Amino acid sequence: MTSSRRHHLKSLMLQIAQGLLEAEAAEAEQDKQSYMEDHCPALSLPGTMQELQDLCRKLHQQIDIVDEQRYDMESKVAKSNKEIEDLKLKVQDLKGKFKKPVLKKVRMSADAMLQALLGSKHKVSMDLRANLKQVKKETKEEEKESVGDWRKNVEDKAGMDGRKKMFETEA
Repeated sequence: MTSSRRHHLKSLMLQIAQGLLEAEAAEAEQDKQSYMEDHCPALSLPGTMQELQDLCRKLHQQIDIVDEQRYDMESKVAKSNKEIEDLKLKVQDLKGKFKKPVLKKVRMSADAMLQALLGSKHKVSMDLRANLKQVKKETKEEEKESVGDWRKNVEDKAGMDGRKKMFETEA
């Protein structure tokens, strides 16, 4: 099919659809007019005060009746919507397939997580470093001895006793 033929068919379809939409709108307007004529008679205003008060009372009674009907319809719709939701849940249960939502990764500190879980009433601080044991480094005693007087080391190592000590410490 050529593009010009396709374009021509498309424009014909759009014209037909537009005509149908206009006819549907005119029919809806005509239905509305006929409904209003049936349910809302023409208003005739009486001349005396008593007749006006009677007309107002009559209109108020009609308004109350319409409000009751509207309320009843709203409650029926709410009830049916709730039943539909329950039935949807039952159908989903019967299928046995549950869609797991994709969870987003959230970076949260331990304090923020506890506050979110316990609420703002409980103030819990979870400082993990505070619970750690303090360990002091032990300094080696050998280093302190080597810092001392160098003449003393030379005298200790002189002679046979010094050589013996030197071999004992290395081995």
